[in-house]
Amino acid sequence: MEAADIVIIGAGVIGLAIAAELSRNRDSSIFILEKNRKSGQEISSRNSEVIHSGLYYPSDMLKSRLCVEGRGLLYDYCRTHNIPHRRCGKLLIACQESEHEELQCLSEQADRNGVDCRWISKEEIPSLEPDIFASEGLLFPETGTIDAHSLVQSLQYEASSRGVSLVLDCAVQSAEWDGAYYHLQCGGERISARRVINAAGLGAARLAATLGIDAQEAGYIMHPCKGEYFKLRSRWKINHLVYPVPTDKSLGIHLSFDLSGQLRLGPSAEYINDSDYTVDPTHLKAFYNAARRYLPGLQPQDLSPDFAGIRPKLQGPGEPMRDFIIAEESGRGFPGWINLIGIESPGLTSCLAIARYVASMLPGS
Repeated sequence: MEAADIVIIGAGVIGLAIAAELSRNRDSSIFILEKNRKSGQEISSRNSEVIHSGLYYPSDMLKSRLCVEGRGLLYDYCRTHNIPHRRCGKLLIACQESEHEELQCLSEQADRNGVDCRWISKEEIPSLEPDIFASEGLLFPETGTIDAHSLVQSLQYEASSRGVSLVLDCAVQSAEWDGAYYHLQCGGERISARRVINAAGLGAARLAATLGIDAQEAGYIMHPCKGEYFKLRSRWKINHLVYPVPTDKSLGIHLSFDLSGQLRLGPSAEYINDSDYTVDPTHLKAFYNAARRYLPGLQPQDLSPDFAGIRPKLQGPGEPMRDFIIAEESGRGFPGWINLIGIESPGLTSCLAIARYVASMLPGS
């Protein structure tokens, strides 16, 4: 392969969105290198497929700013590119009065972030969700769901139609900088590029380290966190996504649905040391106990294992939330190399805004 102007590592929704954005107004040779045999096979396809409103994160975080911006961009993109989606809204609930203070804090954070929400009283809950029990809640009308597979395919088609080359089954093992080009080792092949965008998801931190970046000093240590999902029998008519008050590790075992109406519970949050995507059926009891607080008609036999995903978390167990890392590495001696590390939720919602943000960091923007 001849030297490219830009190489993007990773053909998940983030890498593909960046490729589509960069190919719009640039006369550059752009390649996407993907280790799997299809695009969007890991984080992009193993999640709740939620279009988040952007309420959980401090307003000065990229997670907040890019989520709020990305939400609007994503809804527009869905309309103009016929991506299946549904703006169903989210009900964030307190199951007991002692959780009121946490709801109040989240309401205030949503207000600071410019996210539309309104209080829902206990008396109003049955009119919105007859099968849900809650002492009160917050309604976020801008939250929705999306067909992530269709989004991935659309972004891939958009990029490819403008000359971006997607190379599948091409795992990047290491990277070197010679002062003019980055040389990427992919099996027996060596690929060169003037600029590199590392959107390798769960492998992004490892790849940055092969370049010579001190992961400890840079704060690029990854803590993979597995989230399992259980599906439910479709004997309820749920109108909104239903989230409990979040825990210190995750947004909690929430109730969501795909565009076919299939209900699911999850994700859980378990720090791991491997890449095991199996769902442990013995975890069913924990899911049942978490969900029956707000879905009192639930029975254990209503649940069955569905799928699992792995989040590329930057914070370890018990540590405070970390922001997205989107860093151009000239300050570390690697000009034109951009690392995207720790892009977990709300990465799907933020993908188009992330793409614009990355494009603004490159010469010629």
